Amino acid sequence: MIDPRSSVVNERLKKIKRIIAVSSGKGGVGKSMVATALALSLSRDGYNVGLFDLDFTGPSTHIILNVPKNLQPLEDKGLVPPKVENLNYMSLVYFVGDNPAPLRGLDISNAILELLTVTQWGELDFLVIDMPPGISDAVLDVVRFIKRIEFLIITTPSLLAFEVVKKQVTFLLNMKLPIIGVVENMKMDKTDAIEREVPKLNLRYLCPILFDAKVESSIGYPSKLLRTSLGTAMKQIKDYILLAGKRNVL
Repeated sequence: MIDPRSSVVNERLKKIKRIIAVSSGKGGVGKSMVATALALSLSRDGYNVGLFDLDFTGPSTHIILNVPKNLQPLEDKGLVPPKVENLNYMSLVYFVGDNPAPLRGLDISNAILELLTVTQWGELDFLVIDMPPGISDAVLDVVRFIKRIEFLIITTPSLLAFEVVKKQVTFLLNMKLPIIGVVENMKMDKTDAIEREVPKLNLRYLCPILFDAKVESSIGYPSKLLRTSLGTAMKQIKDYILLAGKRNVL
């Protein structure tokens, strides 16, 4: 049976040109930092950008952006995301604050669908989604209801972490979902193990993001964040994203 909300979601998203899902095989690899930096960097380039925090396991982009606690979406035939650092920003935290959101199973599915259904994004060049980590019901719900979604995979230099990424990639490819490539975050040495492993999955290794202690101190200061190694790497990542869009090879 087709969920009637599917057509509503399609209507909400139809004016968005590109939807980039920033994803990871597991938590703790800097996925939310990369998603936020990517959205900020694209916006600084003049694109109209939305940032959608769908990481129900622990939303954190609001902390990275220093979103005011009293900020709320506007109600206008749905919810209009407020502007934060020139981003159209939507997150679960508007409704639960920093309190735990112990959602499981069907509750998570309904919460995701509700956010997708009520959010009025309008016209965007890019919608960057901070995805839940791993392969879960939440991820399945997102890919089931959001068409034209493209994945950017984040990993660390750890081969153990990359083993989880392999499973994630297999899942996405089996679902015939496009993957832009893999970014190696928090790289600390010249080891090229991840760079050698990624092509074996028939994927692009986009770039490393060098470990930078200043990233942690830039949390809550978006402009400062873009001056770290994370911000520097965004140029290469954006180039791949734009190239993929032009060639339509995803």
